[in-house]
Amino acid sequence: MAKVILQNLQKKYAEHDVVRNVNLEIPDKEFFILVGPSGCGKSTTLRMIAGLEDISGGQVLINDRVVNNVAPKDRDIAMVFQNYALYPHMTVYENMSFGLKLKKIPKKEIDKRVNEAADILNIRELLQRKPKALSGGQRQRVAVGRAIVRKPQVFLFDEPLSNLDAKMRVQMRVELSRLHDQLQTTMIYVTHDQVEAMTMGDRICVMKDGEVQQVAPPLELYHKPVNQFVAGFIGNPPMNFMPVQVVLQVDSYWLLNESVNLRVPKKFDARMKALVGKTVTLGIRPEDIYDKLFYGTTVLPGTTVKANVDVVEPMGSEIYLYLKAGKQDVIARVPPQVQAHAGQKMEVVFNLEQLHLFDAESGLSLI
Repeated sequence: MAKVILQNLQKKYAEHDVVRNVNLEIPDKEFFILVGPSGCGKSTTLRMIAGLEDISGGQVLINDRVVNNVAPKDRDIAMVFQNYALYPHMTVYENMSFGLKLKKIPKKEIDKRVNEAADILNIRELLQRKPKALSGGQRQRVAVGRAIVRKPQVFLFDEPLSNLDAKMRVQMRVELSRLHDQLQTTMIYVTHDQVEAMTMGDRICVMKDGEVQQVAPPLELYHKPVNQFVAGFIGNPPMNFMPVQVVLQVDSYWLLNESVNLRVPKKFDARMKALVGKTVTLGIRPEDIYDKLFYGTTVLPGTTVKANVDVVEPMGSEIYLYLKAGKQDVIARVPPQVQAHAGQKMEVVFNLEQLHLFDAESGLSLI
């Protein structure tokens, strides 16, 4: 298989920087995810790895070989596109075998590879059908199968599940993860869906405006975001943010604004000292906000906030509560047993053991 290295990778269209100085090292056999909002440069980065976009600066290395000027067909990669890109006049078998025929691989070997891939993807019974007779999920499997038969060093996926319905996306996420375990090959996967990123990747690269924000395993991204953008992008519903002033009262640090008056746990004291008098951004995830009445436990002073319920969204296994605390909008994710309705007054508990603080100007993580 292969490792992929990007060194100061850049892409410009006229004076517009689409990708800026991206440096990544993707080891052999890793399932690596590029994630970010539309227009952040993730698909352009993938297409530069594939050779489908010219590189404005920097280098792409596959197995320590610089491939900047190597044609896509000679990079030993296979790409699965968002729109499947199947030939409509060919059968599934012909679609999967077409690239091998161009390479003049013997017919017996082609037949072996196509049937092996069909068995891996459970599409053997579809081999004589044409794409128009297939569902979206079946077409996606065929597109993946066409990549598998080439036995490439690197698989590239460009938002391959975005055209599928919600149930099929979940199923295909599982199948692609299983496929990676089975093939033990390097996979680089682009998506704007952070749920896909969190559930599939060994490591995730979060991009914004053509730049890498953070590269880390999924749970590290979730629990230790390096900045406010990553914190807000990873997690659903997104993290709550609010501006607060840091105040020292007697021997405790407090976070204050016109809506909240929160006491910082002692374990953060060493890092709070330098922030006294400053306005920072408090971040807290929806699952770390509790309904005080539901839990019925004694709560510590400085952890509760009074709020009004704006909207209740029952999700089956949980409920999303959209709250108004003074002028501050807050989302809480609570158990389905919590009784709540629009217009209700509620006192909620902030689990400040899980708080995040970000610099108000740079957005960088302080805690």
